[in-house]
Amino acid sequence: MLIRRAVALSTATIHCHLRRFSTAALLQESDDPPEFTYLEGFPRPNPKYDEIINSIPRAVSGKNIAAKERKAGRVPSIVFEAEDGQHGGNKRLISVQANQIKKLVNHLGQSFFLSRLFDLEVRPEFGSGEIVEKVRVLPRKLHLHAGTDAVLNVTFIRAPSNAWLKVDIPLVFRGDDVSPGLKKGSPLNIIKRTVKYLCPPDVIPPYIDVDLSELDVGQKILAGELKVHPALKLLRSKDEPVCKIMSARVSDQKKSK
Repeated sequence: MLIRRAVALSTATIHCHLRRFSTAALLQESDDPPEFTYLEGFPRPNPKYDEIINSIPRAVSGKNIAAKERKAGRVPSIVFEAEDGQHGGNKRLISVQANQIKKLVNHLGQSFFLSRLFDLEVRPEFGSGEIVEKVRVLPRKLHLHAGTDAVLNVTFIRAPSNAWLKVDIPLVFRGDDVSPGLKKGSPLNIIKRTVKYLCPPDVIPPYIDVDLSELDVGQKILAGELKVHPALKLLRSKDEPVCKIMSARVSDQKKSK
């Protein structure tokens, strides 16, 4: 299946905005942020999975408190401010519903859950009609039980439009059925399954398409060659490979002789 090509874009305005900031400055919230929107030809979140995460305040933390929360079907969680784009401050202790988080993780997949924005409502208790706070958040960390995959902890970070967030964006590989190298029987070596970008929250992509349709034996795709919204800033080397079609295995070559 051929990947759809992104349409030609005029990026001068966006790049002008980005040149006004160093990386450090971008990590701070701005009083007058540029406005970004999803562009035609790039992935955008599926509204099917739009969901409000329900939560209640939690007064204290600790191992015993966390165990009691889990026994009651709740997951101890924290909401941080986006102070440096990744590690937050000014935390609020909350508890979320274990079954809701587990459902979202199962439907989306862990890496896709951690790159998607959600509205989070804090209520005095579950089922209450009173909303203490409503905020848009990005799941930052997810801790699952090694044996059962039960959700043990979730960390969220606030995601206002004027913030810049470091996000590991999942990669989706397409075009394998028409790739010249793969059709020759050579194996695909997937080196990266996510790539970290500095993102305006309003245009965080749910994933990045990686087009394999023209990739031949020995060729690779670099991080800097990925097609993304021009507002996203790559936080890794642009020369870092994300995948490569390897040459035929030595054992396979011997068999063909």
